[in-house]
Formats: sequence, C-alpha cells, structure tokens
Amino acid sequence: MDGAWVGTWRPHRPRGPVLAQFTSPGPKYAILGTTGHLAHNPTKTKAPAYSISGAKLPPISSCSPGPRYFVPPAITRNGKHVSPAQNICGLPKIKTEITPGPSDYATEKANRHVFKRPPEQPMAFRHKEAQSQTPGPGTYTLPRLIGPNTTYTTASPCYTMVGKRKRGGFAEDLARTPGPAAFPKVEVDVFKARSPSYTAASKAGAGGDRTVKPGPADYRVGRVTLTKPEAPASTFGIRHSLYTTPLILPP
Repeated sequence: MDGAWVGTWRPHRPRGPVLAQFTSPGPKYAILGTTGHLAHNPTKTKAPAYSISGAKLPPISSCSPGPRYFVPPAITRNGKHVSPAQNICGLPKIKTEITPGPSDYATEKANRHVFKRPPEQPMAFRHKEAQSQTPGPGTYTLPRLIGPNTTYTTASPCYTMVGKRKRGGFAEDLARTPGPAAFPKVEVDVFKARSPSYTAASKAGAGGDRTVKPGPADYRVGRVTLTKPEAPASTFGIRHSLYTTPLILPP
C-alpha cells in the first residue's frame, strides 16, 4: 500500500462512496420538470399550451324544463285556456250575532243636535298639566351695584390684597444659610474619650455545635492520585475525515 503514515496508521481506499465526495445538496432539492405549464424549468424551452373548455350552454330561446316536469295540456303560452265550469259546494255558514233591540237606543239625547238650545258651560276640574308655573316676585333679583362688573352704574376702583412673597420680601434670606435643624446631631464619642461597650449575646446550646460533619466512611483513600502514582488510562477519540490535511512534521 502506498501513502504516507499518519501517526500510527496509514490511509487506505474507502470500500464504498463517501458522502464527502458528492458536491450536490442531496435529495432535499428537486429539479423542476419540463412537462406541463405550471412549475416548468425556466432553462428549458416550453411549447405552447392549449386549454380545453367545456361544452357551451344552450341558448336562452331553446331553454325548456325537459321531460322531468309535466305541463298540463290546458296551460298555453298565453295562460290557462279551459271552458267555463260551475263549482257545486255547500251553503255558507251564517254566524249568529247578538244585535241591539229598540230599547237599547236613547233618542232623548239627540234633541240637542236637532233643536236649537242655549250654550252650556261645563264645570270641570283644572288639569294638572295645564297649571302654569309662573315665577313669583322673589324669583327676580336686581343687578348688583357694588363691584367691578356693574350693569348701569359707574364702578369704583377695586384693590386686591396679595399674600406674602418668598422672594423680594423683607424676610427673604439673601445669604441662603441653613438653619439649626439642617445639621445632624454629632455623637459625644467624636470629641471625647469613648467608654468601653459590651454586647449581650444569646446563650449557646447545651450540645454545642450540631452541624452535620462527615465521618470516616465518607472519605475514599484509594482514589488519591496526588501523592501516589496513577496507572495510564486510554481514551477513545473520534474518526477523522480522509480529506483533512495530515500533520506533517519536519524530519
């Protein structure tokens, strides 16, 4: 076998095709076809396409319902043509209603429409909605005579009194100095000898420190490799490609 040694082994020919030898994207991409009108390959010549339409609709003048519908012989294009005939049916039912008699009518009230009579004025109560809600004398008020906005008199001059201003007043602090409350309180220990201070802590538990600590069984002495020699260990690597440039060291 020919070829340079790469490490402890020499390259050999592959038994079958390797995917790295192919430069195409694989079966993921499909080539457009050369037949049909839609999705045609633009690099190929396309022949003219013809469409086959369906049968034409019959004309309106020859439209008929067909043998499915039975047309009576008395029906013509101008309407129904039959000879005159009489229908025989029963007597109609008469509905009996209660009609008023002569005593139900009062003719005395008709005299006011037949004979002359003097006019009569009826006496009735006043309707609630017809009562007019007219305002009383206390509803109207005369225009004021004091103030700037008077109606028909001359207004005297008006003066307004404003409050005390923060700027430009006699009590304005031009120096902008802080007051006594602006300074914090100074501790006595800053400028005098400080006395010793003590803190009072809580009483410790009777059992002392109760934290969980590891015992002798938690330590594994046999795995110590820092102070004792360790046996060699082999690892499995990955397979490299045949087309990767090997590492050639100078002789």
